[in-house]
Amino acid sequence: MSDIIASGLTKQYGQGSLAVTALDNVELRISSGEFVAVMGQSGSGKSTLLSILGALNTPSSGTLTVDELDIYSLNQDQRADFRREYLGFVFQSFHLLPYLNVLENVMIPLAVIAGSRRNKEEKALAALAEVGLDRKANRLPSEISGGEQERVAIARAVVNDPPILLADEPTGNLDSRTGAEVMDLIGRLNDKGRTIVMVTHSEENARHAGRILRLADGRFVDV
Repeated sequence: MSDIIASGLTKQYGQGSLAVTALDNVELRISSGEFVAVMGQSGSGKSTLLSILGALNTPSSGTLTVDELDIYSLNQDQRADFRREYLGFVFQSFHLLPYLNVLENVMIPLAVIAGSRRNKEEKALAALAEVGLDRKANRLPSEISGGEQERVAIARAVVNDPPILLADEPTGNLDSRTGAEVMDLIGRLNDKGRTIVMVTHSEENARHAGRILRLADGRFVDV
């Protein structure tokens, strides 16, 4: 059970009178298999929260536990192992390498894992099949559409079969129709048991989630 529990999460940037509080004593519990959308205006703390949940940004105070692991008591190597085992990341920018084909882009997270190339190719093809792009495995990113590039990025995020998917504005660079298709895909991944935490400005996207949380000035607010 990969429950996510944040207690007293606070993050400040800068010191003294110049300090800016991005998160202010945040309490959060996300159960395994939930789909949670986090909304808020720019500067509300959404991206800071997601980066802390992703073991990428140490909080100033407070704790984060995932699957009963105290994430910020781990050293850097242990956190890297945690991210590899538990997390998949999907960003607004696709971050595909233009000189690698679709299959090779999806295989990138497998580079640090033992196993034969054939086995890794099979895993990557299975991930591409999950997003409906296995027939375009040999194309370069420039040879597919923006929506397909985002689906490749999602395949790369799930190729290790992580229990948690963190998504930061996953449809921000897409038109409304293509964005809706990507959101349907993310919903199907949730239906298969993955925990989804998504930061979004879009009310339409947020409606795909089972729970919507709203941040303002680093705190969750009731609306």
